[in-house]
Amino acid sequence: MFQVITRSTPVIRLLAPRGAVLVEAVRGRKTRNDPKAKSKEGRIKTPPPVDPVEMVVLRERFTEYDLIMRALRLEFKEEMLRKRYEEEVGSLAEERAKQEAEEHRSLMTWNQEENLRMLKIRELRVQKEVEAAEVKKTEAAILREQTMEIFVKEKGEEIMQIQEEAKSFINMENLDQRIEEALDNPKNYNFAIDKDGRVVKRTVLQ
Repeated sequence: MFQVITRSTPVIRLLAPRGAVLVEAVRGRKTRNDPKAKSKEGRIKTPPPVDPVEMVVLRERFTEYDLIMRALRLEFKEEMLRKRYEEEVGSLAEERAKQEAEEHRSLMTWNQEENLRMLKIRELRVQKEVEAAEVKKTEAAILREQTMEIFVKEKGEEIMQIQEEAKSFINMENLDQRIEEALDNPKNYNFAIDKDGRVVKRTVLQ
């Protein structure tokens, strides 16, 4: 059965799932289950009176209207069927076939011209892409060569620096000389520096 929604209906009941259909109560109207009003129990509905003369006139007019509308429908239907027959079988069908063939021929010509135009555009685009790829490849090769030259130059400088530093390395030939120099020139590494790197305190070498 239908359930009536009033202002006192809680929200939880409205949101809860149920199989019944919710019907909003309209103010001033009865529900489906309300009985008939007592003041209307004995009332009998009687149709309004009809004038016989007016009824005869109306019937004649309705019959005439129905005949006219039926004739118009038949006329329109016959005209539509005639046009359809002419389009499918008659001379109009041949003219339409010629027009369709001419239209198809013109469309095919336009399609071929459009294909040629798009082909030229595509060839130009592919050529530009190939040229751009070649330029990019050449630039990448030049950059790679420059990077390799810089790398070789840096490695050569490192080798030269190591060769210069190798002259002061300690080996078996200058071992005694370096020991004597270290003993003759002792160094004190026990000192303190400030934030600017200046020595502020140094202990006396014992």
